[in-house]
Amino acid sequence: MRLSALVCVATVAAMCVAAELAPPAREIPLYGGTAPGSENWTWSERMVTSPGGMPMAQNVVRPVLLYYPAPKGAAVGTAMIVAPGGGFRNLMMSYEGVDVARRMNELGVDALVLKYRLIYTDPNAPAQSPGGRAGVPGAGSQAGQNVRELAGADGQQAVRVARQHAAEFGVRPDRIGMIGYSAGGAVVLAAATGPVDARPNFAAAIYAAGAGAAQPPADGAPPMFIAVAADDQAVGYQGSLDLFGAWRKASVPVELHVFQTGAHGFSKKGGGADRYLDRLEEWMRVNGWLTRP
Repeated sequence: MRLSALVCVATVAAMCVAAELAPPAREIPLYGGTAPGSENWTWSERMVTSPGGMPMAQNVVRPVLLYYPAPKGAAVGTAMIVAPGGGFRNLMMSYEGVDVARRMNELGVDALVLKYRLIYTDPNAPAQSPGGRAGVPGAGSQAGQNVRELAGADGQQAVRVARQHAAEFGVRPDRIGMIGYSAGGAVVLAAATGPVDARPNFAAAIYAAGAGAAQPPADGAPPMFIAVAADDQAVGYQGSLDLFGAWRKASVPVELHVFQTGAHGFSKKGGGADRYLDRLEEWMRVNGWLTRP
């Protein structure tokens, strides 16, 4: 079954079209039962389409990994967890999710798209609403909770689950990487700086939210790839510079790309940000993660 998102266009009559995403081979829950902290979340996840026509997931209650395996003959024994962005209210499932997974597959890398928990969005609110309005059924169930921390915990658990399945997937447990975008970048940094068993072996923070606050753990920080645009209007570029500096100061391998143009989401085309995945591929190759063990 294909993942689909519906968008309704207000004309004389409403017309709905479906945006389809390539289906995963498997869906792997992060937790055996209800995710800790979500016991009172009673709403349902939904797929919608952004005003720009991009498929998005909202109201994730049950965090999962969507598994996209590399072709068996080309697999290099490396896996990459992909954490889409979306301001902790949405998950941009195409260009920060499934599209990245497919690019990883082309490199022989197994990919796992992470659907982490999100701040509640009212399904009846206008498309541009930030959601979670007072008095809306469901919103009160998150009162007093830091959903960003829950999302970070999901990122850490994703690394544990990927390692648990490594032998089954045919990848090495010491070759589990993680890439995240914007809010998903914050999820990656929560994993990269978290407990030892929940850290990826390498990480990529792409226009990551909160990058400037991350500090490498003294007992084994993962190598880091960082990319951002100088004209990023949402998170700016300074945090990425600070992240680079912190990793360099700790003598941990790190690479930084600040592209002249690209804006947040690398949505402004025509510059080097258009080919940031080529730079990531080079970095992965230099560090041996694209070489068969």
